[in-house]
Amino acid sequence: MNRTASAALAAIFALSAGAALADDMHGKKAEMEKCYGISKAGQNDCKAGAGTSCAGTSKVDYQGDAWKHVAKGSCVTVKTPKGMGSLTPKTM
Repeated sequence: MNRTASAALAAIFALSAGAALADDMHGKKAEMEKCYGISKAGQNDCKAGAGTSCAGTSKVDYQGDAWKHVAKGSCVTVKTPKGMGSLTPKTM
C-alpha cells in the first residue's frame, strides 16, 4: 500500500475517533456504523469470517467481511487500495 493511501486511512480513523470523543465530551453518544473492508490485517473491530472469533482476527488487509466502527456517514467515503468502504460485507 502506498503512503498516500495509508495516510488517508489513518486520517479517516483519527477523524472518526475525534468526532466520537467530541460527542462524548458534550454528553452525546456518537453515532457509529460498521464499515466493511477498510481494516488492516489484525485491526478489525469484529466479524472476520469463518475460523475467526472477533476483534483483531482478520487475516488480510481490507478483508471484505471484517469491519471497523467509523462515524456514521463516513464509511462509504473511505478509500482503500481495494476500493471503498461498504455498509455491508463485501465478497472476497
